[in-house]
Amino acid sequence: MLNIPAQGALDFLSLGALVHRLDPGIIPFRKANECRIHVSGGEFNVSANLSDCFRMNTGVASAMVNYPIGDLIAERVRAMGVKPFYKRFEHDGVTGPNMATVYSDQGLGVRAPVVFYNRCNEAAAQLKPGDFDWKTIFGGGVRWFHSGGIFSALSKTTPELVIEGMKAAKAAGAITSFDLNFRAKLWQISGGLETAQATLRRVCEHVDVLVGNEEDLQKGLGLKGQDVEASSKLDPSAFFGMMDDVVKQLPNVKVVATTLREVHSTNRHDWSAVCWIEGKTYQAPTCALDVYDRVGGGDGFAAGFFYGLLNGRSPEEAIKLGWAHGALLTTFPGDTTMATLEQVEAFAKGGSARIQR
Repeated sequence: MLNIPAQGALDFLSLGALVHRLDPGIIPFRKANECRIHVSGGEFNVSANLSDCFRMNTGVASAMVNYPIGDLIAERVRAMGVKPFYKRFEHDGVTGPNMATVYSDQGLGVRAPVVFYNRCNEAAAQLKPGDFDWKTIFGGGVRWFHSGGIFSALSKTTPELVIEGMKAAKAAGAITSFDLNFRAKLWQISGGLETAQATLRRVCEHVDVLVGNEEDLQKGLGLKGQDVEASSKLDPSAFFGMMDDVVKQLPNVKVVATTLREVHSTNRHDWSAVCWIEGKTYQAPTCALDVYDRVGGGDGFAAGFFYGLLNGRSPEEAIKLGWAHGALLTTFPGDTTMATLEQVEAFAKGGSARIQR
């Protein structure tokens, strides 16, 4: 089982890009007159969720640009209780460098959400080995270090920084985790599928806990498996059937976990989660979700699952906590949590939507 440090100044530290997401709600962008602004980033979301909902001490290492959008993002990071470690950049007033923008409407019913990006001259893509003083950061004690495939896809230097951080984390005794989060659009401009697989395999050689479904494992790591388009999205057999290949190629990996989601419409999903821990398999219940905003649900799962492991819960409890928190997160606007620990614990134990009086 994982040898998680019992204590540290930080329970959890993530490395990744901070972004702002413009959300016009159910209105398509071509007809939108206004947008909400959500602060996000796959890696940051996990730190924010662990801090705000699960009351853990967390941090994020990222790029920050000194201009108003950077100020907005930094304020939201503070509001979520996450300790920042920033490599700062100056904006030239015209071209950047910039904090990336994600555009994502919510869709509705039979109309799917639409997501696209503006990551031109992104500050986070310029991050490279040597930009963070890992010795000082890990010096106070960090129990768990996390990064992901979205950040690794941004440039040639970002995966090298992830590997540098992973090595520093391992040297300091921290657990390491990585969310494959395979995004074909991002890898298309970063060298294509072959580059993605070679890069992600190198990163994953330093990982204890891997998050990703069978599609992530196939496309991100080049592992063979069933046709993910043909199989039921709620059937875990394709996922569990790939674990022998994971162990063969990545013997360092001790835990693999993912969500299972069957989409009936934009707002109606069936939801479950599974994990493999050193040869044993575990599955959360399946529930029907009425989805308000699906963005961030996977990061919500990861946060709850990691919380369970960090808190010494059993694998059965950990997978249910991840499943419950991910489900609850999809009922809120935005990418990060508004749930309470009490709500997560109650839902994980079979709670209902009855009014709390």
